[in-house]
Amino acid sequence: MSYEEAKKKYAKFCVDTDAAISTLKSVPVSLHCWQGDDVRGFDTDPSKPLTGGIQTTGNYLGRARTPEELMADLDEVMTLIPGTPKMNLHASYAIFEGNDWVDRDKLEPKHFAKWVKFCKDRGLGCDFNPTFFSHPKCDPLTLSSPNDDTRKFWIEHGKASIRISSYLAEELGQPCVMNIWTGDGFKDVPGDRLGPRVRYREAIDEILSEPYDFKKVKPCIESKVFGIGVEAYTVGSAEFALSYAAYNRDKCIPLMDNGHYHPTEVVSDKIPALLAFFDEIALHVTRPIRWDSDHVVLFDDETREIAREIVRCGGLKGRVNIALDYFDASINRIAAWTMGYRNFQKALLFALLQPVDELKALQDKSELTELFVVQDELKTLPFGDVWDEYCGVCGKPLDREWFKGVQKYEADVLSKRG
Repeated sequence: MSYEEAKKKYAKFCVDTDAAISTLKSVPVSLHCWQGDDVRGFDTDPSKPLTGGIQTTGNYLGRARTPEELMADLDEVMTLIPGTPKMNLHASYAIFEGNDWVDRDKLEPKHFAKWVKFCKDRGLGCDFNPTFFSHPKCDPLTLSSPNDDTRKFWIEHGKASIRISSYLAEELGQPCVMNIWTGDGFKDVPGDRLGPRVRYREAIDEILSEPYDFKKVKPCIESKVFGIGVEAYTVGSAEFALSYAAYNRDKCIPLMDNGHYHPTEVVSDKIPALLAFFDEIALHVTRPIRWDSDHVVLFDDETREIAREIVRCGGLKGRVNIALDYFDASINRIAAWTMGYRNFQKALLFALLQPVDELKALQDKSELTELFVVQDELKTLPFGDVWDEYCGVCGKPLDREWFKGVQKYEADVLSKRG
């Protein structure tokens, strides 16, 4: 009865709650594998520190240590989240059999065959990321290094990632978004800002010379304002990444991570700016606190505004590729995964329950007072009842109920990992 009453109240604003629920059920949102093991991966010594500006804090019990444990944890998460998840892998999560280990420049599709089986068995697509960090051949630069051998190694890794992304797209029947991001930069004021960026541009050119079908593989260029150890200068700045994507729009798209900008900037405003020029963009949704700290996504103002702009701009019709990107080791990792995913689902549903056409019409008619009033009144509609209905339609637990499953999994599984 609560949902039926909520449905009537939204109908007064010309909002069809059934349609919103139906639409959201089929929106793919990529679930990042690296939340489960603190971005460690399986191709290097897991005891070594992360590099490239990556840092995970905390040591909560139960970190996944093997591919089997990570897949089991992902399965647990997928029992708790509504909607249509899609996997998101880093190259460092290659799975080797016996003496099959190879370095990142020699990775092949076969090293991700178990991930393909995992996705096929669950009806998932899969996105992919070359891993340009936490490796002995970071000197500390990668694609922008002045060392020819270093740069060549990482270019070959990028090309291998193109081939793996093509394999994932072909096998799973869904486009694969392949994101190029490096932590290249300098801790203090550099003597040359142009040189590294020219080398970086040329290196990406070489990577994208590897053949691929742009309808199936979506290479992205991701920017960052700064990182740990690269506080003074980041090679792949916002201006660099956006310029590269704009200049090469026939073979790559821009990717915005909402933690990769100055704290006073908001990605929600950048989404319509980019969609005015690009047919397609990609997002990494996270929660920065003072800097790119990758906190678990909340149902907060900016997350809701990001979702509203995606919906307003027609982004759910194949124009915006959505992925989550955060990692917290200070709390139960299953809970972190689940909470962040559910919160972004909430944000998308909240956005779908806005009378977009009416709000646009009020703005275009300069009825700004009424626009102001309507937007504020929408905040107090019974959104929670519609969210509960959505969870029920998807066969997933309601708020608070899902956490009982996390507690049981921790007692039965995570606590026994040592």
